[in-house]
Order: sequence, then C-alpha cells, then structure tokens
Amino acid sequence: EVQLVESGGGLVQAGGSLRLSCAASGFAFDDYAIGWFRQAPGKEREGVSCIVGGEGSAFYADSVKGRFTISRDNAKNTVDLQMNSLRPEDTAVYYCNVIVRGMNYWGKGTLVTVSS
Repeated sequence: EVQLVESGGGLVQAGGSLRLSCAASGFAFDDYAIGWFRQAPGKEREGVSCIVGGEGSAFYADSVKGRFTISRDNAKNTVDLQMNSLRPEDTAVYYCNVIVRGMNYWGKGTLVTVSS
C-alpha cells in the first residue's frame, strides 16, 4: 500500500524557515518523482516543487524559486522541502504526491502558517 506522511509544519514569522519532510512507503521509491503541492484557504491546490527519481533533478514554481530547496534521501525514502525567507502568502497546507501505476497518491498534509 502506497503511503505518504508529511511532517514539519508549524507557525513561523515572515522571513523565517521551516523544513518539511515526506516519508514514503509501499513503492520503489528510488524510481519515482515526488512532488510537493500546497493549498491555501479558499484557493486551488498548486504545485510547489518536484524531484525526479534516479538522478534527482528538481523543479520549482516561480513563486518559490530561490527560497525553497527540495531534496531526497533514497536510503530513508524521504523527500524534504527546505523553506527559507517565508512569506505570509506561503501559508497553506502542504502535501506530498506520487503517481504510481497511474494512480495519484496524496498524504494528509501539514499546515504551514507564516505570520506577518
């Protein structure tokens, strides 16, 4: 069974940092791209960052480029999202995602709140 569990959210002041982690199980982790998405109150879910399997190329939304860094540890089956220079508009529930054999899997999310 594919499972994704996010952790690391919390309350932080603008300009601060948080590190989110996604722990994955139930699939051949090394082979799959993992994505981070977020959903702010009243808004649609949006893609934040993605890291591919294998060589681990990373991609970022324009809104987080230069502030967020995604990384993966294939030995631990985890994908982290280091978030620096946080802004109030980064406030959202953050989810990790994987598509395995055509099925879309999501974690339950972790809440990030950035105060001004």
